[in-house]
Amino acid sequence: MNCTLCPRNCNVDRQLHTGFCGVGQIVLSRVAPHAWEEPCISGDKGSGTVFFAGCNLRCRFCQNYDITVQPHGVNVTVEQLADIFLYVQSLGVANINLVTASHFADKVARALSLAKPHLTIPVVYNTSSYEKVDAIKQFDGLVDVYLPDLKFYDQTLANSFACAPDYFEVATKAICEMRRQQPVDRFTDGHMTNGVIVRHLVLPGCVEDSKRILDWIASFDKNLYVSLMSQYFPARFDGKFPQLNRKLFKHEYQSVCSYFHNVGLTNGFTQDVQSATVDYLPSFVDDDVISILNKMPKLFSK
Repeated sequence: MNCTLCPRNCNVDRQLHTGFCGVGQIVLSRVAPHAWEEPCISGDKGSGTVFFAGCNLRCRFCQNYDITVQPHGVNVTVEQLADIFLYVQSLGVANINLVTASHFADKVARALSLAKPHLTIPVVYNTSSYEKVDAIKQFDGLVDVYLPDLKFYDQTLANSFACAPDYFEVATKAICEMRRQQPVDRFTDGHMTNGVIVRHLVLPGCVEDSKRILDWIASFDKNLYVSLMSQYFPARFDGKFPQLNRKLFKHEYQSVCSYFHNVGLTNGFTQDVQSATVDYLPSFVDDDVISILNKMPKLFSK
């Protein structure tokens, strides 16, 4: 079947070829606890991240460039993925955190359907939000916490940085569906167990675009949790957009944080500007995933 899963509509047979996302079948690049998500996601237990290789957005400034724009990792089946979810739960983490899974949404939903009856911790869906609403609907009853980005408001900016001029329209529709599925934010012992947190990475030179993002969020749901991130750093030199070759100025981030309150938003998280460093990025080593596949219990992938 030719793939039209995401808004790119590449229409290629991903058993034989790759589309814009750069991968065919399910490819995992990292499975491990992660301590640096939002406090209510990582908490003191860590978030059980499952990083998927490839990406249907592939922002030119991506800080996970090593696996999104130049994808590598280990191929797994739907059944192996379901077993990995159970393995992650056995690590004692706060949740299972699916990172950049949109280009595998149909297969991830099938794996979750297998694993969900055995899970006692929440499932977090961590996405760029460049998703079709129908793809998100597959996760109704399977995903407990949505962690979507809302990256760009301006069409020109979205086209320049991600070749996706329709990003804002697509992403906001996806976020509306996520909120429909999880309309109430719930917490237990400081960990979010149900709900939605919208993430926005403030980019250098793009303060006004960030403010338009906050305008939309405030008009949509003033109670929505928002994570304003200052962690941008130049992951590589960009010869076309020089503004991407510097870190965020402190006053830029402070301006966006002030605007957050000005538009009536009250629930959210901010970052220390010192978080803008490669030190917080996880490592992606294929052998680590292979080791997990070899040692994990096999309920579905016998």
